[in-house]
Amino acid sequence: MRLLESEMYMEDVRYVAECSLPWDKLQDKKLLITGACGMIGSFAIDVLMKKNQSSGLHCKIYALGRNSDAASVRFARYWDDPQFVFICHDVNFPLEEKTQEDFNYIIHLASCTHPMAYARYPVATIAANIFGTDYLLRYAAAHNAQRFIFASSNEIYGENRGDVEFFTETYCGYINSNTLRAGYPESKRCGEALCQAYLTEKEVDVVIPRFTRTYGPTMLASDTKAVSQFILKAIKREPIILKSEGNQYYSYTYVADAVSGLFTVMLCGRCGEAYNIADSKADIRLKDLAKMAAEISRTQVLFEIPDAVERAGYSTATKARLDGSKLKGLGWNMKYDISTGIGRTIEILREVSNM
Repeated sequence: MRLLESEMYMEDVRYVAECSLPWDKLQDKKLLITGACGMIGSFAIDVLMKKNQSSGLHCKIYALGRNSDAASVRFARYWDDPQFVFICHDVNFPLEEKTQEDFNYIIHLASCTHPMAYARYPVATIAANIFGTDYLLRYAAAHNAQRFIFASSNEIYGENRGDVEFFTETYCGYINSNTLRAGYPESKRCGEALCQAYLTEKEVDVVIPRFTRTYGPTMLASDTKAVSQFILKAIKREPIILKSEGNQYYSYTYVADAVSGLFTVMLCGRCGEAYNIADSKADIRLKDLAKMAAEISRTQVLFEIPDAVERAGYSTATKARLDGSKLKGLGWNMKYDISTGIGRTIEILREVSNM
């Protein structure tokens, strides 16, 4: 079964598509979405194509990614739809090499977003967040884009200095920049700074959604985030592997809530502002998350010492809980708490993988 054939998955898509948002802003518009095959990008495209189908939004989606074969499988339902165009391109090169379209909205989601990628491809990780962002902002300025959306991360806050329980959008924690692992958070910080520079110098309208650790049925099998690995093990009913004491206390977001937050920031956010997409009902310690996944799959939690590559990619932050009140002020609310979201993810992925 394909993902779009899952009724439970389509419930999530319809939920976001029916959120009370000013969708009319997208009427007859052109949207470029980088990282189209990723967890957040692919879900966002499903929502927009659903809006086109159900409400006649008639917005044209330009899905940008590096692998046309993978895209043709993931977006098979839309491949011949006149409202969908796939652009095979690497964001580390100027977009003008592939297109001269005047996009109304540019949603920059392309990035390495999991620990093994940070450790194995540190240059590519930094490049996508800095050079890729610069090329796209330059394109937005030259083509008079209506709005540029830069997907940032809870990683930009660094380590909690012990002075707050929740990170607001103005918090700045500690990052040791002279480490391999710093490449991801520091380059995301630089990407945000580039957005502010283009806003000031080139008058590009920018908004910045800051995502927490996102999970859901659109996750890739190659994702090495701890929550993703727990889910992949739970789907197969294998023991959940914990590679630390598990005291890390983080915010998490189910992909449907992450995408509803993305569209809320995109359509309602103030120019130049950053917004945390988070709610405390999805905050949990890593060991409790492992236990939850094990209980759902009726298996056990095992401890395993991480290898050198894994350690190099792991975050050193022990507490990263985000304050989502600013986004809630725009009308956003999280639908799925952590237990519901994890259970839903496992059930959908078991269904589509016939396990």
